[in-house]
Amino acid sequence: MNGKTVIYQVLPRLFGNSNTELVPFGTIEECGCGKFDDFTDKALNAIKNLGVTHIWYTGILEHATQTDYSKFGIQKDHPSIVKGKAGSPYAIKDYYDVDPDLANNVKKRLDEFKALIKRTHDAGMKVIIDFVPNHVARQYHSDAKPKGVKDLGENDIQEVFFDKNNNFYYLPGESFEPRIEIDDDPKLRYHEFPAKATGNDYFRNDPSIYDWYETIKLNYGVDYHNYQHKDFGTIPDTWGKMLDILRYWTKMGIDGFRCDMAEMVPTEFWAWVIPQIKKINGDILFIAETYDPNQYNNYLNEGKFDYLYDKVGLYDTLRNVVTHKCNTGDISNCWQALNGHKDRMLNFMENHDEQRIGSVYFADDATKGVPAMLVSATMSQGPVMVYSGQEFGEKAMESEGFSGPDGRTTIFDYWAVSSVQKWINNGKFDDEKLTAEQKSIYAFYKRLLHICTTEKSLSEGLFFDLMYVNYHNKDFNAARQYAFMRKAGKETLLIVANFDDNDANIKINIPQHAFDFFNMKTGKAYKFTDLLTGNSFKEVITSEEPFALSVKAQSGVILKFEVRDKM
Repeated sequence: MNGKTVIYQVLPRLFGNSNTELVPFGTIEECGCGKFDDFTDKALNAIKNLGVTHIWYTGILEHATQTDYSKFGIQKDHPSIVKGKAGSPYAIKDYYDVDPDLANNVKKRLDEFKALIKRTHDAGMKVIIDFVPNHVARQYHSDAKPKGVKDLGENDIQEVFFDKNNNFYYLPGESFEPRIEIDDDPKLRYHEFPAKATGNDYFRNDPSIYDWYETIKLNYGVDYHNYQHKDFGTIPDTWGKMLDILRYWTKMGIDGFRCDMAEMVPTEFWAWVIPQIKKINGDILFIAETYDPNQYNNYLNEGKFDYLYDKVGLYDTLRNVVTHKCNTGDISNCWQALNGHKDRMLNFMENHDEQRIGSVYFADDATKGVPAMLVSATMSQGPVMVYSGQEFGEKAMESEGFSGPDGRTTIFDYWAVSSVQKWINNGKFDDEKLTAEQKSIYAFYKRLLHICTTEKSLSEGLFFDLMYVNYHNKDFNAARQYAFMRKAGKETLLIVANFDDNDANIKINIPQHAFDFFNMKTGKAYKFTDLLTGNSFKEVITSEEPFALSVKAQSGVILKFEVRDKM
């Protein structure tokens, strides 16, 4: 595939829901729910036309829910240990099944998902789903597992905290007593004995509302009561079960896995399992949700991941630049701290865990995220991700239910994304109902992402940071502007992002080192084209004099010019 990988994250539960009369804490009957079939050929083509190469369908695997599907042979979940009416997509109840909420015909739910995979492939995109390896729903039970497969915990020895071939960690002699409000009759309360350790490495029987109390931790052969001793002499039972699960979905046609909380699972497991899956599909992607830069090298080199989240580096820094908590010069520290791994990081400005740019908890104005997204998308060869609704400046400030007005689009409740509803517009997928601001933001994202998928300088090119020669440049605001260059072959890009609230007439120093690095000739006049607007002009570029240009407020430029090799 040419160009950068562009990932579109979307929750099918939200995407196709056309109901505008939503009820906080509402049931599926009250609020409605999107379906697999809502991703029609027209919908998929509209997503692809945004510049998307991969769709990350979030919340596909069957997870705990307060909706009763027992008449379809699906075990009912106790409501006390389900977050929200719809439930968390990360409290997996059956690794071998898909969410019945998303099916028009619950009995044919897996067939409907297989059809969605095919439609996505036919539209020219690839399919990513979540792999949630660290924890499962407290009432995990697979009713769809293949013949001969043992369920998680089925053969566990429950009288001990740890056994390398147990799938769970147990607290012998203790009942599960969570510190959460339970309104039901004591006779009807959820009972778990012996209690199992909670998913966020909470090894007591009383998790709080702030813990992942709805999940239980999986055991990969690490004894947390014995200085985290690892027993990998023979393959732990959980490893084999996870391998089988990954094989199952890979053979179904999945093109990539976003691996939830990958750092909470031993690196040795990833090093063992990923090469085996790549024998089935050598192009399959493994993306790790990671937050510890000290472990990046391990997860890329030993663990064999293709890409890692760049959350605590580039995302956090760009967010702080947008909100005036740090300067643009700090962006340079991000790639420097990655020790050569910059091109193996997944960049983003929104996902389901983070607050929307347009929310009052972030920028309170999605247009202020434009320069940040410009940098995020063009700074490296690695993939860039957009979260459904981001391209319209979604604010996500509703009180949906379990997820209150926190600036995040709920993953726990039956709900819809209002800006996406306007775009879908009863299947038209146009801008008729979008506001002027939403149209402007959408036009920017569409143009930017298409640039990412067509410009070799972004997918393959070298990178040169111009900040070090402009820190003391009086004609360049090194606190609110960021500049760098990319080059592949003869095609060169000069990229400038302006995070300031005012238009800027700037002059950028381009050192002789950059000309040498890119094998460019100094003092030559080139034709420059701004790929974001199509505007062109001719200008001399030299190491002797600063390069002058104008950049609008909260915006940026991607200037393309073709260089001839230096004589």
